[in-house]
Amino acid sequence: MVRQIRNLSAIQIGKLVGRVARQLRLSGGTSMPGALARRLAPSILSDLSATLPQGVILLAGTNGKTTTSHMLADILRMSGERVVHNRAGANLIAGLTTTILSDTDWRGRPRSAIGLFETDEAALPQAIAETRPRLVLIHNLFRDQLDRYGEIDTIANAWRTALLRLPTTATLLLNADDPAVADLGRGMSAQVSYYGLDDARHATGAASHLADSPFCRRCGRRYVYQLVFYAHIGHYACPACGHARPTPSLRLHRIELHGAAGSHLELDYPGGSMELELPLPGLYNAANATAAIAAALALGLNPNHARSALEQFSAAFGRIERVDAGGSALLIALIKNPVGASETVRMLTSNAQSNLHLLIAINDRFADGTDVSWLWDADFELLAGKIARVEVTGARAEDMAVRLKYAGVDPALISVTPQVAEALNQARTALPSGATLFTLPTYTAMLELRELLAQRGWVQPFWKSV
Repeated sequence: MVRQIRNLSAIQIGKLVGRVARQLRLSGGTSMPGALARRLAPSILSDLSATLPQGVILLAGTNGKTTTSHMLADILRMSGERVVHNRAGANLIAGLTTTILSDTDWRGRPRSAIGLFETDEAALPQAIAETRPRLVLIHNLFRDQLDRYGEIDTIANAWRTALLRLPTTATLLLNADDPAVADLGRGMSAQVSYYGLDDARHATGAASHLADSPFCRRCGRRYVYQLVFYAHIGHYACPACGHARPTPSLRLHRIELHGAAGSHLELDYPGGSMELELPLPGLYNAANATAAIAAALALGLNPNHARSALEQFSAAFGRIERVDAGGSALLIALIKNPVGASETVRMLTSNAQSNLHLLIAINDRFADGTDVSWLWDADFELLAGKIARVEVTGARAEDMAVRLKYAGVDPALISVTPQVAEALNQARTALPSGATLFTLPTYTAMLELRELLAQRGWVQPFWKSV
């Protein structure tokens, strides 16, 4: 009884703090209420998760987890499910707690039937322990913010320890094309299933310098790749011990990329197949859609609902988000690590002539990662000869300008303006009629940019648009 009273008090105080934070524009109220509620009632996330009739889904990965979780949330809603989802991307434990307590009624009972939470890499083990999920989807594992997370082996080992505690009733859904992720399925009590890409036409050749998992997870020998899609994502096998990519139950066997407009996907799965038009560009978004469909099928949802939801999908804020900025067309594509930045640049340059207009905003705050040396590992060389003009801004604007010069971009086409508002104004002024300003910000720069756009009435604040 004392525990229930404590939880109810924490819920009400948390809700109040969230409302005040939003009204005073202190923040979106996406983490502070949960942090406070946990101090008052430390077991609140665990207790509220246990009341969800259809349990919890957790989704983790370095790149694509926000987009993939939005896709899966739309599929669930298309299927008639009532979903509580951390759509704002607050993926630490406090953010998960805020999300679930905001979904409760005055009696502390959930309004939704199922919880869907994207989870920060470092937070996943605690999230598993507290929410006791029915499904865990792990999308990929790349080097990201080494100052916060450490090397990927450290993360993979922590994940594995937590996943081993999943019961036989849970499902673990893994990306077969990522060696570090696929190997997590070994020795699990939970039911394990895989998804992957099979269209060899999109293979790039040898594993790139961005490969973060080049060595066998069993014996330490270097993998031999039959296909490489990007970084270390592909079809691999160990020549020494024979450990190889597992056979996925859901395969994306054909992808037709249509530049920045989107793509056509064809997938096979046990008992059926699917074709769909995805209104998001790039191979990595095709992979995101594949993961979302695999999760939907693992949950027993209707494949037709999955197709319909994805064909109507709108990108999560800042992730290939299209904006009408006072008559100027903007496309915002978050970049935060070498692989994500490289694939975004590859998407932009795949069908472009020498006419790209860019605004690149680089910050080095805690949420971005304070070490920006990752800029030198991203394939900005793909921009050489493709640029009409690039405005560089943010706390590390000079670093980005130097990186572009070494990438082969003509220095005469690079303008450095540290203040984001001024950089946006200059980039829009220089944008020809009918052209699109492709904006590549790090996380905090993306929030700053969207705040500027919201102040001018061109987008909603992120806590209203999610």
